[in-house]
Amino acid sequence: MFATARRARSPGVLAYPFPGAAGVLARVEAAFDRCFGAHANPWRHLGALGFHLFWIVVVSGVYLYVVFDTSVAGAWQSVQALSTEQPWAGGLMRSLHRYASAAFAAVILLHVGCEFVRGRYAGARWFTWISGVPLVWLALGSGVVGYWLVWDQLALFSAVATMEWLDAAGVFGVSLARNFLTPESVDDRLFSLFVFLHIGLPLLLLLGMWVHIKRLSRPETVPARALGAGTLAALLVLSLFAPVTSAGPADAMRAEPALALDWFYLAPHALMYETSPGALWAVATVLTLALAACPLLGRAHRPAVARVDPANCNGCRRCFEDCPHGAITMHPHPDARIGAELAVVDPALCTACGICAGACPSSTPFRSVRELVTGIDMPQQRIGALRETLQSELARLSGPARIVVLGCSNSVEVEALRSPDTAALTFMCAGQMPPSFVEFALRNGAHGVVVATCPEDGCAYRLGGRWTQQRLDGLREPYLRARVPREQMRVVACAPHEAADLRRAVEALRTRRSHASAAEEVVHG
Repeated sequence: MFATARRARSPGVLAYPFPGAAGVLARVEAAFDRCFGAHANPWRHLGALGFHLFWIVVVSGVYLYVVFDTSVAGAWQSVQALSTEQPWAGGLMRSLHRYASAAFAAVILLHVGCEFVRGRYAGARWFTWISGVPLVWLALGSGVVGYWLVWDQLALFSAVATMEWLDAAGVFGVSLARNFLTPESVDDRLFSLFVFLHIGLPLLLLLGMWVHIKRLSRPETVPARALGAGTLAALLVLSLFAPVTSAGPADAMRAEPALALDWFYLAPHALMYETSPGALWAVATVLTLALAACPLLGRAHRPAVARVDPANCNGCRRCFEDCPHGAITMHPHPDARIGAELAVVDPALCTACGICAGACPSSTPFRSVRELVTGIDMPQQRIGALRETLQSELARLSGPARIVVLGCSNSVEVEALRSPDTAALTFMCAGQMPPSFVEFALRNGAHGVVVATCPEDGCAYRLGGRWTQQRLDGLREPYLRARVPREQMRVVACAPHEAADLRRAVEALRTRRSHASAAEEVVHG
């Protein structure tokens, strides 16, 4: 209980609104990691997968539009001909369009749910969350209008249900549903409006998707090749073995005994007829307002943002390059003797991850100053204070194998590993850790260092785990120097429930040290 309470107060750990659900989600992601690997795990790349599915829908939709007869009389026949006259081309593209649209809707819902469970809707993330709310309705509207273009009995049912719902709002002054009472009431001009909506709404959706990722640095819009190709292959297989077909042509004078609803897009119709149009309006309004109000839930928990010390910032731009949310911009330095530029933090965009502090060259613990002040730092967990903690931890270690564990506050709770021969130090994010902390520990008495990060492609702050690995591999500044013995270091990417992986890494370093000590005794004996 004490460890849990201490972890809850850690300055870097995210406050999940539903910790139980977050734990379940982490286990699901870990299970998919074992099957597909982190790069091809759809749960870790729902945003990129959504973009991928959108483009599959667009490409297949363009093919369908080329052969589509945009008239009331010819619409159903032209769509039906795709399945009957060219099943291996038009029929396949029609089915692909339908199934990719359903997958797109499912991915959107999963993406919203997962981001909510992780608490990624408040603070600096409020704009990304709010801009995503209308995308849900634009995607729904695009899919519903797409059903109308088939102009079969299901399309007529959907069109009438939608118009009855709009009529209940009472803003048009006339009944829209009356336009569908007889076959003669639907003309080509109305059908041209359907076509316009089905093209216009996706264009608005694409614009909204661009706005949605505007504040993210290096947004992920293209999934890994394995995930993208696997998704397309799965949709093609489904299209081949379960081709989409139409109901009978739309006829207002004939009642269809049963219709197969698409529960991804047409479920609101069923809800309306089970209750009332007013009830559906109430549900839609409450749901929209609830989603839009989510950022208000995290206002009281807004952490302190990164702060820049002009006297120690030389304008190297590393923090600017590494910030996951574009919260840092470069401005002319007030003291040209120090540097040409100065980092400036936008409090509205900073997520308080500390990745910028780990990128700063002045964050090295080897600086021979009594009080370590860095160019950019987190006031709630300064790099200087972390150096002091590491020094005190190293001083208390004893035993033949002294191990230091440097952990991320959103990964495994490393404090649970603290023992007479094991030190533990928690950073707000693994990316907050300057790589030189590893060398500092090894040069001051540690026999091994374990670095614990969030799972690959699953960083709570998007890029912390990736930047940490690249810095330790010498691929990104600041580098871990080449002279640091890599055999004395382990990097473990693990979720909070995967403490066993971290313990195994610690034991591996202990075993290595024991073998090395035994070999030294033989040599000197």
